[in-house]
Amino acid sequence: MFAWPSNYDSCFTLRSPITREGIGLHSGEKTKAVISPYQEEGYFVSFSDRPKKIYKLDQSLIGTSMLCTAVKLGNRNLYTIEHLLSSLAGCGLSYIHIEVDGKEIPLLDGSAIQWVRAFEEVGIKKVLKPKNYMFEISSPVIFNKGNSIIAITPHSQLKIISTIDFDYEAIGNQTFIIDLSPKSFVENIAPARTFGFKDQFQELSEIGLIKGGSLENALVCDGDSWVNPPLRFDDEPIRHKILDLIGDLALVGLPKAQIIVYKGSHSLNALLASSLNN
Repeated sequence: MFAWPSNYDSCFTLRSPITREGIGLHSGEKTKAVISPYQEEGYFVSFSDRPKKIYKLDQSLIGTSMLCTAVKLGNRNLYTIEHLLSSLAGCGLSYIHIEVDGKEIPLLDGSAIQWVRAFEEVGIKKVLKPKNYMFEISSPVIFNKGNSIIAITPHSQLKIISTIDFDYEAIGNQTFIIDLSPKSFVENIAPARTFGFKDQFQELSEIGLIKGGSLENALVCDGDSWVNPPLRFDDEPIRHKILDLIGDLALVGLPKAQIIVYKGSHSLNALLASSLNN
C-alpha cells in the first residue's frame, strides 16, 4: 500500500510520467498536462507545440493575474499553476518536467487530490544527492495589504497558521494550523477545493474570468449556505487557502519556518515568496 513520507528529509520525483486532461478555470478551454521526472532540480515547463523549448520556473517569472497564479514564459503566459505546484511541493516532489497543451493547467476537481492520486498510480522515488528540499530562514519577515497580513519566523519545520474572515455566514471566521509534511498535506490539504461566491459570478464572467468554473470543480457559496454541498471538510475554504499558499511558495521552495497568514491572497503570498527568493 502506498504511504507518503512523514517529513521532507528526502526529495522525490515520479517513477514515470502521468497525464491529465481537463478544463482551464478561466479560459474554459480544454487543456492537457504531462508530468514527468526530469534530470535537473526544480520544475521545468514546455508547450506541446514547441517541446524542445524548456523553461525553468522561478519566482521572477510570476506575473500579475486575477484570481490565479500565472507565469510568463517567453511570449506566452501559463495560467492557474498553483494547484499543480502545490501538489508537487506539498508531496515533496521536485526534478519535474511539465508539458502543457493549452494556456492553463487543467483545474480537474478544483483541488490537488487528483494530481496526488495520479502520483500514487505511478509511484515516487528518492532523488540521489539532491539539494536540500527545505531551507532555513534567518530572521522574521512581515507583509501586509490593507488588513491582510502574512508573517514568517524561523522554525524547526514548516508550520502554517492561517485564518480567513468572510462576511458570508457559510464561511465566517476559520483558522487551520498544520505541521506540514507530505503525509499531512495529502490527508488534510490536497482534497480542499477552490471556492467562489454566487453573487460575484456575473461580474467575473463579464470580465472574462471563470469561464471553466462549474459546480463540479468549485464550491459555490450563496451567503448562509453552499450551492453544491457536501463539503469535504467543515472548514474546506481555509484548507484551500493553505493549498494555494503552498503552491505560491513552490518556486522558492518550502522554508523551515512558521508562517502566519490572516486573510491571505495570491498577491500577498507572492510578496512573501519574492522576499525568500533574494
